[in-house]
Amino acid sequence: MSDHHDHNHDHDHEDLPAGVQAALEHIAEALGQLEDPATGLKLDELESDIEVGYDDGTVFAGITLGYPCASQQEAWAERMRAVCAPLLASGDLAGAELQAELFFDVPATFPGDVPEPLKMVKNIIAVASGKGGVGKSTTAVNLALALAAEGASVGLLDADIYGPSLPTMLGTEGVRPEVKGGKFFVPVPAYGLKTMSLGYLLTEDTPAVWRGPMASGALNQILTQTLWADDGDELDYLIVDMPPGTGDIQLTLAQKVALAGAVIVTTPQDLALVDAIKGVEMFRKVSVPVLGIVENMALHTCSNCGHQEPVFGTGGGERIAREYETAVLGQLPLAMSIREQVDGGKPTVVAEPGGEVAALYAGIARKAAARAWLLNDDSAPEIETD
Repeated sequence: MSDHHDHNHDHDHEDLPAGVQAALEHIAEALGQLEDPATGLKLDELESDIEVGYDDGTVFAGITLGYPCASQQEAWAERMRAVCAPLLASGDLAGAELQAELFFDVPATFPGDVPEPLKMVKNIIAVASGKGGVGKSTTAVNLALALAAEGASVGLLDADIYGPSLPTMLGTEGVRPEVKGGKFFVPVPAYGLKTMSLGYLLTEDTPAVWRGPMASGALNQILTQTLWADDGDELDYLIVDMPPGTGDIQLTLAQKVALAGAVIVTTPQDLALVDAIKGVEMFRKVSVPVLGIVENMALHTCSNCGHQEPVFGTGGGERIAREYETAVLGQLPLAMSIREQVDGGKPTVVAEPGGEVAALYAGIARKAAARAWLLNDDSAPEIETD
């Protein structure tokens, strides 16, 4: 754990009366004790920026987190008001109004020596699974959309060379990306994401039966020759939907670029968990942090009575998370709607943004992004993984 430097408690208060200055310090200290739900750590432990100011009867309090959290503004403001209320009830700030704000600033994972188009990408997150059929692509697409809904700028790369499903999932079939300068692709926009898929380049009559090295080459090409920041704006996250399994392609990607982390998708069946362990071990071998595990199809809700039960057993994801010091980022229900929406080109997060499943994806997105922030911030404390 790093030394706690004084984390930007704003000190431009010299011209304020000493009593007011002291009261603002107390407010900053009280805010530092608030816990961030996505990491389970207090703001002081996270060394988050906490700024406090005072002007003409109003106390301004701002908290900045290192992951996108636009939907949490009101929840945080409420907690900030609650912890500040006693301090504004008496003393030098008695009767002052509190203006509470939540900001976020996504830091970049050190990219190492990367090709030009990737220099504007702050964090690359791989979504992987040990085997097919666990809903990995659906999770990747909804995760990308959920990060965007939380305020981040997001790209999505379909690296599933053998069965590129992104065009179907985003309703962009038949689209051909624009080519710039004879060799760079301009990403295809879809629901606010910048997307790229081999599916945009293959025609009906191109068989996707590739040998390992060819497939790795194709992936490398669309990863490094796509202008992810064609409009000059940095991407906070590039989500890479990996091919299922743990072979050459996965290793190529892990070695070519500095990944901010990997999210492993599994189902609760024992077999899928065995495969998930292979995935976790593969990323560990190449020193890529595993941000956590998403347990898909974890609960079945009876359409008649609403009773929920874990058809495929429970606790597997948690067991792996414990054993491998990672976290369960979330559990998704076995719901026909998730599959139908994505098959229809309108994934759940955009089809039902206010729904229960979209809220689950949002929680997973915030947790994954928060862990990427912590794991790649050299000064950050160790994360609790209980």
